[in-house]
Amino acid sequence: MAGEFESLGLTGTQRGIYSVLIFIIAYGFVMTEEFTHLRKSKPVILAAGIIWAHAAVLASQAGVSAEDMHKAFEYNLKEYAELMLFLLVAMTYINSMSERNVFEALRSWLVRKQFGYRKLFLITGIITFFLSSVADNLTAALLVGAVVLAVGSDNPKFVSIGFVNLVVAANAGGAFCPFGDITTLMVWQAEYAEFFDFFKLFVPSLVNYAVPAAVMYFAVPDEQPKASSEAAVQLKTGAIVICAMFLGTIATAVSFKQVLHLPPFMGMMVGLSVLMFYGYYLKTRHAPENGDAGFDIFNKVKSAEWDTLLFFFGVVFAVGGLGYIGYLELLSGAMYETLGPTTANILVGLISAIVDNIPVMFAVLNMNLDMDLYQWLLVTLTAGVGGSLLSVGSAAGVALMGQSDHKYTFFSHLKWTPAIAAGYAASILTHYLING
Repeated sequence: MAGEFESLGLTGTQRGIYSVLIFIIAYGFVMTEEFTHLRKSKPVILAAGIIWAHAAVLASQAGVSAEDMHKAFEYNLKEYAELMLFLLVAMTYINSMSERNVFEALRSWLVRKQFGYRKLFLITGIITFFLSSVADNLTAALLVGAVVLAVGSDNPKFVSIGFVNLVVAANAGGAFCPFGDITTLMVWQAEYAEFFDFFKLFVPSLVNYAVPAAVMYFAVPDEQPKASSEAAVQLKTGAIVICAMFLGTIATAVSFKQVLHLPPFMGMMVGLSVLMFYGYYLKTRHAPENGDAGFDIFNKVKSAEWDTLLFFFGVVFAVGGLGYIGYLELLSGAMYETLGPTTANILVGLISAIVDNIPVMFAVLNMNLDMDLYQWLLVTLTAGVGGSLLSVGSAAGVALMGQSDHKYTFFSHLKWTPAIAAGYAASILTHYLING
């Protein structure tokens, strides 16, 4: 960031302080989304516009040319565009697989198998851990959460513990693969670590999940759920092919980055084009089946998590604007120079339990820090799994609270925070022993 343009260094001005207050107020609305039902993207987009308006006035008063200010603005635009296009393709593939009954078939199979509660606790946790490494943690938690809710409909205690387990598993699974979490993806695209470097976090991430899961396991009712009469769900035409194409798209994105040294979103867009052609094949060669309206790729694009994508826009530009005014340099000095990188990176994870990890990680990436690979992997781990400490610390937790019909709440999650904190500490120690 500092290599492309200089921040204004005007953190003590009235406009600078107003900008911070605007961001805090906007984020207050984000944190109360569960109660207000105001989508989180709305306040942060407004805050981003106001913050950049203040930054533009401050730049003009400081005698900074419009061209230099545009460099700072365009830096944020580039960052957002790359991540947004990458995520849009991933979401479109997930929606396509969902429409072809891939996840519904998995849910149906688990329900019909009649596993005991304890066995189901382990199975759903492990599936969520690995599923969130390729799908985002929100999608993984919601998909497997439907299984837990269906099987435990008459056992609120199982649903409560099972949902805590899913939140921890989803956040831990997303930390060791660039495709699993937006923060991990941000570090990869910023080129602070190579694609295969992140797999060094597999064991620490597994420990982060396993420690609280082992503690919670003995609190799971040792009973058998009621028999289910659910019928098997059949996969629609092309379901397996689209799953294989998604894996091929991931491989293409990695190849574009590692071999061609192009941004990985370009490889993802190539994969999207292949899905578009295959969608055309399905529509023209296969008549709509059993009332199915046919496969329309643009319906899958339309169904992407636009609230998340637009929230990400607001965060990037709001935090970028504060950084341009000079607050990230101030924060960097207070955290990383005063406390040292290890302590500061552990603190980042604790902060992400309260504030969403996306703005926290974007701020860290734009502090122009001089850290080695071990420290970048550490902050990737802590920012990814720190959100598990509280139910409001990650999108997975917030979404499951909404899905659970009051069986999983902030306080039912808080009861297990000491066990989750033990897993958090154990994962950091494991990272040090393996990668330090």
